[in-house]
Amino acid sequence: MKINWTITKKRGNFRPSLNYKITLEAFEKELAVNAITLKSTIPAIPDPHQGFCLPGTNERTSHWKASDFHYLSVPYFKRGEASGFIRLPFRESREYPEIAASFQTLREEYEAVVRQAYGQEPLHLEDELEMSRGTKQEIAATITAATLFNNFANRSRGQTPMV
Repeated sequence: MKINWTITKKRGNFRPSLNYKITLEAFEKELAVNAITLKSTIPAIPDPHQGFCLPGTNERTSHWKASDFHYLSVPYFKRGEASGFIRLPFRESREYPEIAASFQTLREEYEAVVRQAYGQEPLHLEDELEMSRGTKQEIAATITAATLFNNFANRSRGQTPMV
């Protein structure tokens, strides 16, 4: 699995944006690994539809504390790719360590699922059953008599005997 992300912010009171893309590798798709979802430590902000946050409002107040967090998901194996957009809280520090930490946790949990799926060895069985020896012995006399009778009947009519 490959995870790429970018955080961008315009100058001024604009909130930063996180754009990310998660791509499964070919062998992960071939394993049919189920998608996982986890609650990240990336805070959900108030009024996420607003691309800006003015001083003294929402996350730019001294008493604001995140109460909800975003979910991150690994894509379904048949799709193999997912992307997302999250508007991040405005921070004077411009630091977002929870982004890398959340993707790291997602990767670790997914890798555990991949290892478990990889442990399921492939299987190819072929077998065959024939009539049991006991049944063959029980019906052998009847089959032999019928074959001999057919051969005798065919000979008397001038046909080639059955073998």
